[in-house]
Amino acid sequence: MDRLVSGISRFAARLVTNPQLLFFSWSTNTPQVSIQVYDGLEFPWGPKPFAEVVAGPLLRNNRQTADSSSLEGHYVGVYFSAHWCPPCRSLTRVLVESYRIIKESGHKFEMVFVSADRSEESFKQYFSEMPWLAVPYSDEARRSRLNRLYGIQGIPTLILLDADGHVITRQGRVEVLNDPECRLFPWHPRPVLELSEANAVQLHEGPCLVLFVDAEEEGELEPAKELIQPIAEKLMAKYKAKEEETPLLFFVAGE
Repeated sequence: MDRLVSGISRFAARLVTNPQLLFFSWSTNTPQVSIQVYDGLEFPWGPKPFAEVVAGPLLRNNRQTADSSSLEGHYVGVYFSAHWCPPCRSLTRVLVESYRIIKESGHKFEMVFVSADRSEESFKQYFSEMPWLAVPYSDEARRSRLNRLYGIQGIPTLILLDADGHVITRQGRVEVLNDPECRLFPWHPRPVLELSEANAVQLHEGPCLVLFVDAEEEGELEPAKELIQPIAEKLMAKYKAKEEETPLLFFVAGE
């Protein structure tokens, strides 16, 4: 709470001569205060396309830079991560290999690291392990805008975008772990998934329907998939037409 009060006080003087609308959020998971400042210049504050939010120079770990326009026409993985987070470091090691496989297969693909590190030194140490691009750590405003754009609530999060900047899946972490050889890249959502240890995390992220069946042999889950697939496909098509995420995930699982 003391940090929240301190965060508010830092902006008090600015409010006297430059009225602004501020939103404060307090994370109980990390000792950070998130402060979002709106001064009216970006009214009406609606969602903006990825290309506009990410616009600006991006870094490589060899200290070279690339403009964000170089991402045009590419599939893009937006990777929210931090060195202090053990699951992030584990996923990064997997992603380095996935990135190599996808690039060598000829896909136009790039990734952008959006750091949640607590210092620039930590950012540099972590980024040195990554062969892709990153938003400069010093550009806190751009990092914050990307977090807001995708409503990031926790890390690691990997969001896959198509060549037009539209979200393919927000479950990049699960897809990469389930498909280490990247055979299903770019991981378009499938109507029905087989419940596994890797994708079970999705059960905590929203409404899910799980059909449990008495199946022990490989292939015995297929009839269950075929049973609920038409329902899942219809729901997915309905929300895709509205450019919205499907509000219900479908799984089958053997007992």
